[in-house]
This record gives sequence, C-alpha cells and structure tokens, in this order.
Amino acid sequence: MPAKASKATPILLVAEEAWKEIAAGLSAPARRFAETHGFEGKSGKVLAVPDAEGRIEAVLFGTGKDSGLAENPFLAGKLPAELPAGRYRLEGTLARPDLVALAFRLGGYRFDRFKEMERPSASLDLPKGVDAGLLDALADGVILGRDLINRPANDLGTGELAEAAKALAAKHGAKLREITGDALLKKGFPLIHAVGRAAENPPRLIDFRWGDPSDPAVTLVGKGVIFDTGGLNLKPDNSMLLMKKDMGGAATALAAASILMALNAKIRLRVLLPMAENAVSGNAFRPGDILRSRKGLTVEIGNTDAEGRLILADALALADEDKPDLLIDYATLTGAARVALGPDLPPFYTDDDALAEQIAAAGTRSSDPVWRLPLWKPYSAMIESKSADINNAGVGGFAGSVTAALFLKRFVTETKSYAHFDIYGWVPSAKPGRPEGGEPQAARLTAELVISRFGRR
Repeated sequence: MPAKASKATPILLVAEEAWKEIAAGLSAPARRFAETHGFEGKSGKVLAVPDAEGRIEAVLFGTGKDSGLAENPFLAGKLPAELPAGRYRLEGTLARPDLVALAFRLGGYRFDRFKEMERPSASLDLPKGVDAGLLDALADGVILGRDLINRPANDLGTGELAEAAKALAAKHGAKLREITGDALLKKGFPLIHAVGRAAENPPRLIDFRWGDPSDPAVTLVGKGVIFDTGGLNLKPDNSMLLMKKDMGGAATALAAASILMALNAKIRLRVLLPMAENAVSGNAFRPGDILRSRKGLTVEIGNTDAEGRLILADALALADEDKPDLLIDYATLTGAARVALGPDLPPFYTDDDALAEQIAAAGTRSSDPVWRLPLWKPYSAMIESKSADINNAGVGGFAGSVTAALFLKRFVTETKSYAHFDIYGWVPSAKPGRPEGGEPQAARLTAELVISRFGRR
C-alpha cells in the first residue's frame, strides 16, 4: 500500500443529519455539483464531486441515518463498483473500520471463471487500526468459499472439491487423508457410500488435521453434496437449478479453516468433508432401505432427498470419537430453514447454552448473523422408525430444520460443545459486499468465535 495517504481521494461518509455541515466544507464547485444532483446523504448514494479544475475533489457516500456505518458496515461494499479507478481513503468516524474495509474488499468480488468480467479497480487505504493480516485472512477465506460454491457440478465434482481441500491443507502444512469409493465401506462409512454410489463421481471423505496436538481440539464438518438430484425421490426441475450449491457446507468449512490457519489460531484443527453426488442409477439407494451407520444406528430411508444428513451422520460420528473441545457442522440442509428465517439468517442448533451465547455474540461482532432455533426433543417422535433406530426424513412435514438437527444430534454423544448450522450458502439478490451467488455463511463467525475462545499463537 502506498505510504502517503494524502494522495488518495477522500470518501466522505455523509449521514443525512450531517450533510449541511459537510457541504459547507466543500469547495464551491463541488457543493454546487452535489446540490444539482440532489445529494442529501441518502443511504447508499455515491457521488464524485469535482474541484474547480474538474478533477475529483471527493466522493460523497450517503449513510442515511446510519452515522459511522454502525448498523450496516457492509454498506461500504457498494463502493468498489461505483468508483472510478484510483486510490481512496475513508474520512469520518467509523464504528467498525475493520468490517467496512472487509466489505470494500468483498464488494469487488467477481466470479469470472467462465465469463470475462470487469473487476472494480478502485483500491482503499486501510482505515487506522485495521489489521491488514486479519483482513487478508478473512477476505481470502470468503473468496475461497464463494469460488467453490459458484462452480457448476460439471466443473466441481467430488474429485475437484477434494483437490481444493488438498491445496488448502498443503498451503498450511496440514496432514490429510482421503477415503474414496468402496474403501468407504471397508473403513466404516456406509452412509456416505450409499448416498454417492450411484454417481460417476465416487463418494469421498477428506480428513485433514493442523496445529499443535497440545492445543484445544476444534473440528469442522461440512456437507459436500456436489449436486443433488434428490435421488429416486427426484426433485422437480425448478428445485434442482441451484443444487450445485449443495456442497456449500464443505465450502464453508474450508473457508473457516482457511481463516483460522492463516491467523495461526491456537487450536488443533480437524476438518472432515464427506462428499457425494446424489444421482440416479440402477444401484441408487432407495426409499425404504435400511442402512447401518458408522455409529451403529440403523437408518430407515424415508426420502432419498434427505441425503445430506446421511453423509454428515457418518462424518459426525467419526468426529465425535475424538471428543473435541468444539465441534461444528455446516450444511445446506433444509428448505424449512429458509421458510422460517429467509436466505440471510441461517439457524443454528446447540444444547450448550454458553456456546449459543458465544455464537450469537460472534455473529454480531463479525456481521455474519445467525439465529438460534431449538433442539425440541418432543419432535424426535417425527423421525422414529418402526423398523430401524431412526428415519432420515420422518413424517408430517412440520419443523423440517428442527427434525434434521435432531437427526444429526443422535450421532454426537460424546462431545459437549456441538453446534449445527443449517445454512443457505447463497445470496439470491445482490447486496453491498455480497454479490449474487455463493456465500460461505457462518465462516467468518466461526473464526471470530474460535479466536475469541482459544486465541492465536
């Protein structure tokens, strides 16, 4: 970054109530230009104003009633696409300069793997007090997650997703093992194998470890269904269009791991990624099948489109055998979660009240919001089976996100601090700092939670 901030064009944060005072400090040409364009500090309005020689004197950025971007620091993510090429600095009191800088960085993201796109070329001098290393770690992790979720299934099969995990593990010196295809049966992962056995892309389990063995153990598990047809309970075409993002849980786990390793978190990290494609062929698993899980619990298949919880069950059982200090899973698991809370607010589930408070606080601090829903035990009756220990889909159609979380909880019996995130993994319409497309929801929250709980080396 250039050393002389004075050469950067100022971006003035303008709340509506402060506009008259700020306008008075502009040159006469700049003030007249702003008045001609009706600028009043309305939220999200961006206007470059000229000096007497026609050069940009400043950029006015309206924050509405949100003085200092205290309520919505990610509004700054709108700036990169609206600014001319050049170098800029923010002027004004920022409530969270770190989040504003992150929003600016992420607002320049474009998924251009298959199409040429013009990337914003505006750069921002870091606001005072912002940790450049932390900013880079957060931005790189989110971009990794976005890139993975945005890739279509013909470009990102189980093998390619595994390669992305291997590249991340190698970058940070993590030790990795991979179990593929029929070897999953020999190693004790029958549910992962059953879900993925019908596909050309073989099912896999990635397991990598990083950190000092004497540090607290943190395990992240991510659902990696690279495409979900629904299996023999075939989805309708409109429900299948976005199923490339059904590996969003795995992408989120990798994004969170990327951030934590880059920040040298004082933890012993383990990442488990069960991967499969839920396809249709003659050997696809069927409704009514009864499968034995790694944990020994038998599972009746009530619906082949409830496959994500099956591959997670085997991976969670493996994670639970280690009894980590903290276990978190991420999954694009249920439409019911979207009906309840919409696409921007993923629910999370935990029996640990102290952990729940820490998660909620970390979500607020990181502007990565989530909302706790209950592991309501009476609803366990909905996933009972007459022929097996548990049914993967249950009956009734109510409380789908809750019953899915209750299903997963059956496979975590030894770990005290466990949380499940039912994420959407997608931004359906563009927002500042969050372009339409893949989004590793709860990854930044996880980094905030883990660092605040265990620290950095």
